[in-house]
Formats: sequence, C-alpha cells, structure tokens
Amino acid sequence: MKTYMAKAEEVKRNWYVVDATDMVLGRLASNVASVLRGKNKPTYTPNVDCGDHVIVINCDKVVLTGKKLEQKYHTYHTGYVGGLKQIQYKKMMEEKADQAVMLAVKGMLPKNALGRQMIKKLRVYKGAEHNHQAQQPIELKF
Repeated sequence: MKTYMAKAEEVKRNWYVVDATDMVLGRLASNVASVLRGKNKPTYTPNVDCGDHVIVINCDKVVLTGKKLEQKYHTYHTGYVGGLKQIQYKKMMEEKADQAVMLAVKGMLPKNALGRQMIKKLRVYKGAEHNHQAQQPIELKF
C-alpha cells in the first residue's frame, strides 16, 4: 500500500468561522492552529500547507484561566537599543484582544516559512461581524 502525499495544487481549502465567546485562549488557539495546519483532514501532509481559512469572531470575549490576567505578560522588543517592552495581558485583552489571539495561534504553528504561510489564513475580529460572507464560511465548534 502506498502512502498518500498531498501536493500543494491538489489541496481544497474551506472557510470556517469560530465564535470565541467564553472560550479559553490556549484551547482556542490550539484548535485553530490544528485547522490551519490541516490536521483535521485525512490528506494531511506535514510538508505541505493543507489547512483551511479560519475566521475568529468575538475574540474580546475570550477568557484566561487562573490569575493569568494579572500575572502573564507579553514581552517584545522594538528593535531599538533598550527597547524591551512588556504589556500585561489584562491591558492587552482590553485594547488588543485580536492581537493576543493571533499571537497565541502563531506560537502553536511551525516556526518556518510554512508556518508564516499558514498564519496568513487566519482572520481575527473583535466583534461578531466579519466581511467574509462571500466565502460562505462553515461554523466550527470545538
């Protein structure tokens, strides 16, 4: 029996919409990353981008468990000398909840060119509206 290896031009991509209301950030991110990679398909191939497009709505209603809102920080560097910055997740979830979800999903994808290609198929919105109705996204439940 031969092993099936998908080719990039053979991949059929679907569109999914995920409502993030009252979902835990890490669990949401791992499930979305799995769909972006294509691990939910029987034709999954590790070296090919087999994943689907994912739209996450209501990302401002995502929750963090325990004391993570007060104790967890997002650390980044501006690129300038002495440019190490930290932002508390409590402030980040109030101001940039879409970026917090995006960073959580990005951290669960491969750290190479394939991962950078996969993250481009993710769209995150704070409200319940999105402008991708033409793609007829299917609602995805976790």
